[in-house]
Amino acid sequence: MNRGNGRMFDPLRPSSSSPETLEMPPTLNSTSSAADIDGRPDILYEAADIEDEEPKDVLGSDNDRRALVRLAFSFFLFGLINNVLYVIILSAALDLVPPSTPKGIIAFCNIAPALVVKVGWPYVLKGRIRYAKRVIGCCLLSVLGMIVVALFDSLSMRLLGISLASFSSGLGELTFLQLSTTYTPPSIAGHSVGYFASGTGAAGLVGAFLWWELRGLGVRIGVGLSSVLPFIIPLTFYLLLPPNSAFLPSSSYDDDDSTYPITSTLPYTPLPTEEDAAEGEGSLLSVPKRVSLSPNDKLQLVKPLLIKYMLPLFCVYTFEYTINQGIAPTLLYPVPSPDKYTVLSKIIHSVRDYYPLWQLVYQTTVFFSRSSISIGIPPLPARLLSLPSIIQCLILLTLAYESAVGFYSDDSEGLSIITVFLLVSLEGICGGLAYVNVFYRVNQERPDPSSANDVERTRQEREFKIGSIGFADSSGILIASLVAVPTEVRLCRAQVNRGKLLCQGL
Repeated sequence: MNRGNGRMFDPLRPSSSSPETLEMPPTLNSTSSAADIDGRPDILYEAADIEDEEPKDVLGSDNDRRALVRLAFSFFLFGLINNVLYVIILSAALDLVPPSTPKGIIAFCNIAPALVVKVGWPYVLKGRIRYAKRVIGCCLLSVLGMIVVALFDSLSMRLLGISLASFSSGLGELTFLQLSTTYTPPSIAGHSVGYFASGTGAAGLVGAFLWWELRGLGVRIGVGLSSVLPFIIPLTFYLLLPPNSAFLPSSSYDDDDSTYPITSTLPYTPLPTEEDAAEGEGSLLSVPKRVSLSPNDKLQLVKPLLIKYMLPLFCVYTFEYTINQGIAPTLLYPVPSPDKYTVLSKIIHSVRDYYPLWQLVYQTTVFFSRSSISIGIPPLPARLLSLPSIIQCLILLTLAYESAVGFYSDDSEGLSIITVFLLVSLEGICGGLAYVNVFYRVNQERPDPSSANDVERTRQEREFKIGSIGFADSSGILIASLVAVPTEVRLCRAQVNRGKLLCQGL
């Protein structure tokens, strides 16, 4: 590569003396619409290998800073709205099905379709992703699903509506994570993932609060009102999200010798038409071939990700949701006495308050830990990505022991409550850190050297890799939902055997 002028030889570019070559000033790209992300208009960008620059050079102007704020707010809203319906449906589970119906069927229909999307969609998709079409499709599916839940009283139709919303949520998460990889420089792409993760963390708190406020209106009106939320996503995509050219030029990886292909505002050349190609007989100017990853290409890309990224994420979510669904419901204690525990007695008024309390603590700490990168906390080193899953396993074993045997005497409920509070807080921190750091690290992965100079192929490889990771967390949740039921039964039985009967009274 010639480093003298900072660009590669491009056989599709006419010579500088050609009258057909247009010089595009950098400001022109900054005003293009979000539809540019979708590949319209198709502009042929050049790969470049440029010197390192500080982040302040990337965001040197007020326009750049405003664009970054718009990007952050957009991806936060994508994560929030895409996941909030999932939380609303789980929060409304008791109201959506008859008392005799196992509530686990709601959890299954709320996760299985999303898992199918995450497992199959990245492998079925060929060629460039059309983000605008996906965003509209996800919005319509979510709205349709919530309307079906609201309008029909039969269990089968409500489960169908929940499944449609779940399918949309899974496809939406896949889409927005892939969308984050289209931004350059890498620091901007990392910001996108960080704020999306923060939005997904906030969805747990916002969704539970929304249903708490709406449930008094009944399922039909409450869920019906929730069906307007998905429209925020396409509005954000078209009106708020800056184009992926807004942060160019001047960017590179930290390594000075990086060959990462960066879309740059170099002189612009329109894609040649068939007439142009016919006129240029004997020249190198021709229509570029379409790029599409083959099944074998995708298999080779996913193999290195299995142990490095997918396994830690799968383990964290399996342990995390086993705790939430199988162990936390059994972490019950006598109601604290106002004379002995002044603060705790103001929070806990009945035995039924414990499980919502643990869920509130968990959702709050998940939100803060998923927001870690967006608030400036450095990401975990790649070699430590498995650490949250190890800690999560230890938390699971500790809480299971506390539930079955107990660390303290029966009259020391204050110590037990504080211990569980701290452990559940740590559980949420580990879960949130695992999510945001795994996707951040995949987003920041460098391309294979063999395709580093092919901008379109590298783009599709990055989109596929971050999309293929998503099934790890959903499959962990699904496995946990199967393990949680017998876990809860056995822990309750162990408590009864030692004379603690609180779990039987719920």
